[in-house]
Amino acid sequence: MQHAFKPRLTAEDYLSGELTSDIRHEYVDAEVYVMAGAGEAHNLIALNVASFLRSHARGGPCRVFISDMKLHVATWKAFYYPDVMVVCDPDDAQTYYKQSPSLVVEVLSPSTESIDRREKMLAYRTLPSLREYLLIAQDKRQLELYRRADDGDWLVAVRAETGAVQLDSVNASLALDEVYEDVNLGTAEVHG
Repeated sequence: MQHAFKPRLTAEDYLSGELTSDIRHEYVDAEVYVMAGAGEAHNLIALNVASFLRSHARGGPCRVFISDMKLHVATWKAFYYPDVMVVCDPDDAQTYYKQSPSLVVEVLSPSTESIDRREKMLAYRTLPSLREYLLIAQDKRQLELYRRADDGDWLVAVRAETGAVQLDSVNASLALDEVYEDVNLGTAEVHG
């Protein structure tokens, strides 16, 4: 019995399909992965961070994008949907995806945390424009900021419960109180 192999999906076909799909998908090396929906805590945290960054970036060269904007990581042949990203490169002008973020933010959830910490972190670090990668817990008050040093090494700063992280990429100090405003951590979702 012969088995037919499914042809690998091209990036062009993926992008075309995403325009009409009711469900978002991420694309990694010709494979497509369905995105899980996010719950209340995840959404509020992402909205709080995006609102803070948008307010801070207003009038400047940087643009803030939320979870419906794809990030193309060419070296990984991938398109991801970060929760929030900041792009300061005026030449990064694609309509449906960006390629040169200076800051990427992911809100961690049980179903995505390992991917955010390993696969996406490794992929995002290949982007020459990326200066900072911020991981935000949704089950406790904790921020992890990974920053590219001048020598190319990545440094990490962790803030838990109180305090703030300095986001050099946008010249702003982001406080935990701002990130977790109106978020009830006792009901953080199991899946999103």
